[in-house]
Amino acid sequence: MPLGDHLEELRRRLILMIAGLVPFLIVGLVVGQSVLEFLIHPLQRALRDRGLASSIQNTGPYEAFGAYIRIAIILTILAGSWWLLTQLWLFVRPGLYKTERKFVYVLIPLSVVMTGLGVVFMYTVMLPVVLSFFIGFGSSIGATQAAAVEVPPGIVLPEVPVFEGDPASPQVGQSWVNSELKQWRVCTEVKPDGMPVILTSTLQSATAGIQQSYRLKEYVGMVLMLSLGFAIGFQMPVVILLLGWAGIVEPRDLTGIRKYMLMGCLVISALLTPADPLSMMLLAGPLYLLYEFGLVLLRLMPAKTLASDDSDA
Repeated sequence: MPLGDHLEELRRRLILMIAGLVPFLIVGLVVGQSVLEFLIHPLQRALRDRGLASSIQNTGPYEAFGAYIRIAIILTILAGSWWLLTQLWLFVRPGLYKTERKFVYVLIPLSVVMTGLGVVFMYTVMLPVVLSFFIGFGSSIGATQAAAVEVPPGIVLPEVPVFEGDPASPQVGQSWVNSELKQWRVCTEVKPDGMPVILTSTLQSATAGIQQSYRLKEYVGMVLMLSLGFAIGFQMPVVILLLGWAGIVEPRDLTGIRKYMLMGCLVISALLTPADPLSMMLLAGPLYLLYEFGLVLLRLMPAKTLASDDSDA
């Protein structure tokens, strides 16, 4: 095919890539708010477990909307990645031998699966542990304990009811403490449809030395960065297979450099995470296990076995 035809085909594939992402973007905008709520649940749960208020700060008028748009774009790219890969594959496929196509048929599905596993591992294992550690570490610094004093005679301390939720039908002027949400709540109005209007005041732990109050933008950015880091890190078996099939490394070479790979996993973890010791170790450990997994796959599926049936164009 002449160069001009190649460029025309490339232009057509790029247009199809962009046009094909539009439906995914619409879906991402529809479900983006629900996904945002899903992402902040681990932070709220970690704060409540430490006896702290679970509210998250929004310090700018566009901050929540900006986080929502970022999530919608990320969802569009993730959900539409198969479409992008399909168009890329249709562009390069005519120039590949049948043998080379068999390698792609293994690498692309493996890469997609490992990306999903990396993100799931980050959300279910990494994120709760990291949040629990740092929230507990911050709240323990400078912890205070109020001195106990005798109540003077004739003074009666006011009593505020404490519930794990809200009363079913609060009346105007009634107040209570919601122990689940760590809030002091007051009913100021009951609408004609019976729905109460409740104002709240956030309560903090009496002994917490540092107030734990997190910005939505920074938290979402941290979650997305960790997701990207784990998605990239979990490509270790794909990289090992690719290097082995290209003849750059042999299984015996990889076996002899285990201690160097362990150090390399630590360095990669420092680059792909916020560089705190806990998150580094939580990524470095799975990375090294994935290195061993990639070595096993390379031994089970050497290039000559995978390409033995097809050698013609």
